[in-house]
Amino acid sequence: MYPGNFVATTPDKAAIVRPATGESLTYRQLDENSVRLAKYLRELGLKPGDHLALISDNDLRVMEVYWAALRSGLYITVVNWHLTASEAAYVVDDCGAKALVVSANAVNAVDLSAGAYPNVEHRLVYGGELSGFEDYQKALDRFDTAPLDDQPRGQDMLYSSGTTGRPKGIKPKLPDGQVQDIPDPYTAVFAPMYGFDSDTVYLCPAPLYHAAPLRFCGTIQSVGGTVILMDRFDAEEALALIDRYEVTAGQWVPTMFVRMLKLPEETRAKYDVSSMKVAVHAAAPCPPRSSGR
Repeated sequence: MYPGNFVATTPDKAAIVRPATGESLTYRQLDENSVRLAKYLRELGLKPGDHLALISDNDLRVMEVYWAALRSGLYITVVNWHLTASEAAYVVDDCGAKALVVSANAVNAVDLSAGAYPNVEHRLVYGGELSGFEDYQKALDRFDTAPLDDQPRGQDMLYSSGTTGRPKGIKPKLPDGQVQDIPDPYTAVFAPMYGFDSDTVYLCPAPLYHAAPLRFCGTIQSVGGTVILMDRFDAEEALALIDRYEVTAGQWVPTMFVRMLKLPEETRAKYDVSSMKVAVHAAAPCPPRSSGR
């Protein structure tokens, strides 16, 4: 499954919500914008097996770019926007990206020097202006939203953090089939494992350049649920959002649990988190339960 499969049934349902700005994308908007971007990329000459890189903060458009790549047979690498410009440029160059999309809010990780990204042929920016980058929305506005006849499924290619040297990425084999016909491996595994479906409301408290947050958001949109996207993790805000949106699932790291548990009891008691059904944790073992908690 993929978001376009839900346009006929729940076109006006929120596919993703960004509480910090009040923005949201319905399934229709997510599908149409990713179609437009896919058509733009094809007009530029990108073909299945080519590579797209993205440097962005937690912006709704990350998922537009993600699905545009996955419905175009492209590899997509989402780059850590907390890296320095030269560190991020290494990843963009190493993955062989022909196109680069960036958020103006992530400009500190964008190399604007002459000769940067020698292999990148096309550059887009959203959320502002950058020299040498075409405006994202203007590029999309040139194309209609008619469904694509051919949508070979693409694949993400994400990099390690580089703690043991340069960041490293492994290029997987592209799936064989159309995006609307074959499930990605994450949905095939995690949807039945955790009971994700169209009723799931998933809180994403982490950066989308990390593998688990990006792939879990993609999984939720593959089954027709709703993603609640935090700009950055804040312990009390996470509890407030669970209460406000009746969140049913989330993926966390142990540090987040610790910070929520360290909130004063009266603060934690203000929020109703009884809607939560699944709390996935990863990255490190959870510490043992301490006395008094």
